[in-house]
Amino acid sequence: MEDRDRRREPACGRLGMVATSQPLAVQAGVEILRAGGSAVDAALAANATLAVVEPMSCGPGGDVFALVWEASTRRLSALNGSGRAPADATIAAFRGRRLSRIPLRGPLSWTVPGCVDGWFRLHERFGRVPWPALFETAIRAAEDGFSVTPVIARMWQEAQPLLAVDPGSAAAFLPRGRSPRAGETVRNPDLASSLRQIALDGPDAVYRGAIAHGLSACARRVGAFLSAGDLAAHASEWIEPLSLSFHGVDVWELPPNTQGVVVLEMLNTLSGYDLASLGPRSADYLHLWIEAKKLAYENRARWIGDPADSLAGASVSGLLTREHGACQRERIDPNRAALEAAPSEHPGRSCDTVYVTAVDRDRNACSLIQSVFHSFGSGIAPEGLGFVVQNRGSLFHLDPDHPNALRPGKRPFHTIIPAMVTRDGRPLFSFGVMGGDMQPQGQVQILVNLLVHRMNPQEAGDAPRVRHDGSSTPTGDAMQEGGVVHLEPAFGDAVAAALRRKGHRVETSDGGYGGYQGIWIDEETGMLLGGSESRKDGLALGI
Repeated sequence: MEDRDRRREPACGRLGMVATSQPLAVQAGVEILRAGGSAVDAALAANATLAVVEPMSCGPGGDVFALVWEASTRRLSALNGSGRAPADATIAAFRGRRLSRIPLRGPLSWTVPGCVDGWFRLHERFGRVPWPALFETAIRAAEDGFSVTPVIARMWQEAQPLLAVDPGSAAAFLPRGRSPRAGETVRNPDLASSLRQIALDGPDAVYRGAIAHGLSACARRVGAFLSAGDLAAHASEWIEPLSLSFHGVDVWELPPNTQGVVVLEMLNTLSGYDLASLGPRSADYLHLWIEAKKLAYENRARWIGDPADSLAGASVSGLLTREHGACQRERIDPNRAALEAAPSEHPGRSCDTVYVTAVDRDRNACSLIQSVFHSFGSGIAPEGLGFVVQNRGSLFHLDPDHPNALRPGKRPFHTIIPAMVTRDGRPLFSFGVMGGDMQPQGQVQILVNLLVHRMNPQEAGDAPRVRHDGSSTPTGDAMQEGGVVHLEPAFGDAVAAALRRKGHRVETSDGGYGGYQGIWIDEETGMLLGGSESRKDGLALGI
């Protein structure tokens, strides 16, 4: 097959594997596995290194979610490491500033960064190596320098105008007065110092200690609502994951405040069709996929928020019943596109995230995702800390009746979703797809490729992808006409034309299709097979 298909073979490993979006981060995780670390240790070491080498996507100023399979107990655990709205962040406060929505960037978009507490809670329960060992590669890379990889260099360059506005961001991320080019060596001594404090003091450094003081001082200077009290009150949560049976396996996702249920609802709808007979590239399959996506995102807009809030507290379990899947299929015309589509929270490709998966020799598995939301988050890096604060609060609504309405102490709707697949009570596949609104869409495509069309984990990621944006213009015109379908060029003109005949608005483009990583645990041989995103800089590496 041509184009992205079979661009490379799956990685293989027997004693462990790590997959993520940057080579040095993969090496950091593999070194931890070789030292006797667990899958969680390896994922955390890789994530800490990504905070240095891919700073637009992740870091201590963001949030984290994870699914962890513990082999000794045969139990799947889920961690919600997302932060909450500051105590002073109220709808009235924003309306007092004559704002009808929360700004996408800047200090008013801050929520409490949950990442470091999430890291610590994961290590506390599942770690084997000492906490400070997780940060050794990251600190060395920040202090001595690292070579910027090509995709990351392009992302950095796109964010240069944003970084130039804030003195702290300019100092940390534009060291030569511009973004670094591919192959250049970059250092971040302030981030090295912050990571040293985290390695020494754990989460206290971020929520009560020196880093907390830096965050709260910057908040006062730039006009953010975040306070020292908000930081000190933060805590991650262990939660129960959601699951759905699909083609003989159980697919696991995190519940709200994430959008994990959207993946399961799409699969629930598609499970009633003979997808194998349609083929992975046919217009008929893509049409059903697009329509299932529209319906699932319609429910996402209606129901998903922090379940602790009364407006978003309704159970989503009804979306996963077979009866609901059948009802959704009845709403789909196999020959005609629906003209209404729920708006995307952030259409396009401006959101940045890192995903890491690791499996160790005991077949513990970790599926971890971490983000500062949009590229370089809020665009503000507190001086002397070397990392940006996320802009996740921009997803709150200022309509008090919306399920994702802003409330003090509430967690916002979250796009980032780690995933795992089990069969007969054992882990089979640990994976995720980066890319904001694309994440559920990408996960469903990966799963259909693997489970229906029997692709290997690398083929499943290399295959061309589709993305549907529910709203791509400020006026919402595209939403009224059923949104826009974006196809990678490999689908070809005939497929695009067939979709247009069904009433879809179709555009062909090269970017915005997310970034996938996955590790498959072969049930017969016990070998690990890794797939890594060919659209990114990273790889899967086994030992």
